[in-house]
Amino acid sequence: MRNRALAAVLLGLLGMAGAARGETPPRRSAAELMDVLMWNREPVGGPFALTDQAGRPRTEADFRGRLLLVTFGYTACPDVCPTELMEIGRALTLLGPEADAVQPIFITLDPEHDTAALLAEYLPNFHPRLVGLTGSEAAIRRAADAYKVYYETSPRPEGGRAVEHSAFIYLMDRSGAYLGFFPPGTSAERMLTILRPHLAARPAPE
Repeated sequence: MRNRALAAVLLGLLGMAGAARGETPPRRSAAELMDVLMWNREPVGGPFALTDQAGRPRTEADFRGRLLLVTFGYTACPDVCPTELMEIGRALTLLGPEADAVQPIFITLDPEHDTAALLAEYLPNFHPRLVGLTGSEAAIRRAADAYKVYYETSPRPEGGRAVEHSAFIYLMDRSGAYLGFFPPGTSAERMLTILRPHLAARPAPE
């Protein structure tokens, strides 16, 4: 424990020195970010300023009063993203009228490719109430960092970009506070067992 604490102090001092020189701190690995999520070591979620598939500016404040299912990915993702979106769509369908109290949000990790128009074409394949968000590279990075999302991009030989990314669905409460996450492969039925108690709870008075 003593050695671990010393290492943490040294890393902190190195980070401060880098910041003083104007250097960007190194990106954390997928394992480090997973550790943060698993043990709630840091806040998850927070402010964002992005653009939806209709071209409208959107912030986190626009979604207050509903439970949020927030996922990050990209439209050219070959398997994980479509599977996650399909299960989110199924969960909303199974909820029926109760689904009005849940807002699903898909934030692209490939804003260079995933324009508002492309999101508007892509997302209705999964559910009509999905809100897609895009923005500048910097704005997307800020949102991903807030949600402790790991992602790295690389060019594809045939053109375009591949995005290696973590694939969690984040559950946020009506005030935007983090409740937990669904790991990749979570079924719609499993989501419902977690969602229903939160739907039944009355919103706190404002």
